[in-house]
Amino acid sequence: MIPLPRTLAGVALAMATLAACSTAAPTAPVRIAQAAAVHRVAADPTPTPTPTASATGKPKLDIADITPMGADEEKVGIGFPIIVTFDRDVKDRDAAVAALEVVPEKAVEGAWRWITPRKVVYRTKTYWRPHQKVQFTAHLSQIPGNAAAKDQSRTFAVGTANIINVNTHTHLAKAYRDGKLAKTIPISAGRGGMIKNGVDVYLTTTGVHLAMGKKRVETMTSAWMGVTDPKDPRYYKEEIPWAVRISDSGEYFHQSAGYYQYLGHSNQSHGCVRATPAGAKWYYGIAQRGDVVKITGTKRKLDWRNGWGFWQLSWSQWKNS
Repeated sequence: MIPLPRTLAGVALAMATLAACSTAAPTAPVRIAQAAAVHRVAADPTPTPTPTASATGKPKLDIADITPMGADEEKVGIGFPIIVTFDRDVKDRDAAVAALEVVPEKAVEGAWRWITPRKVVYRTKTYWRPHQKVQFTAHLSQIPGNAAAKDQSRTFAVGTANIINVNTHTHLAKAYRDGKLAKTIPISAGRGGMIKNGVDVYLTTTGVHLAMGKKRVETMTSAWMGVTDPKDPRYYKEEIPWAVRISDSGEYFHQSAGYYQYLGHSNQSHGCVRATPAGAKWYYGIAQRGDVVKITGTKRKLDWRNGWGFWQLSWSQWKNS
């Protein structure tokens, strides 16, 4: 599996050779104490480090990755998660989360949820308000026994509130920017009809997706179906323009490779949202990681563990991990 890109612009997406519009089975998994705009999952007092590690020793816990990138490198959408990956499995999760602080300029409640033994995700109760900065700080040296660690911080920039509502019944995508309808794009979604392990993988998943990355031209193949022989009638390998990835299972919002007669009229794709050349190019141009792409109308639900499908959980479900 090719890792997902760190930024949107011009970088290859993860799983670039994963099949066109595949919707295979998804990959696998806080409480909040508020003080004004500060959202820090901790007891009110700052934890006092124990003397089990000296400031000159080796830290017992560090951060391997923070997603998304900082304000100087990208603007993010209003649904964006903060994803913190530690350099090893975390034994004391409460202490680790207590050291993580999120301070937006425009206050909103948020909470952390553990996805794996070393990865924790911060999601807000409602979408971030657009056009603001969010300060994240990891007070790693305050974790008991971890005094040798260096604290880390990053400032995120929230951009325009882009929300794309895709209706697979009307075959239209309505794009809103800061609450105003900016464009209506004819689309064609997944046609259905291929069952794998009891799941119709040709159906587009219904639910709140987030843009995860984009690529000017994406290579999409039938390898996800196990079809790699060019002589197989099911085989395909296509170069698809203006591809914005919205799940880990291979769903994109992209330009239709021909078949324009179906756009706005019927669902004929392998699971992706196909759009007109002009519409796909337009959305590619404004797309930010963390943009909301809400799809309705199919019987197949987006799993919250599929890509950045975190908004599939209710707020109470998200907090009660």
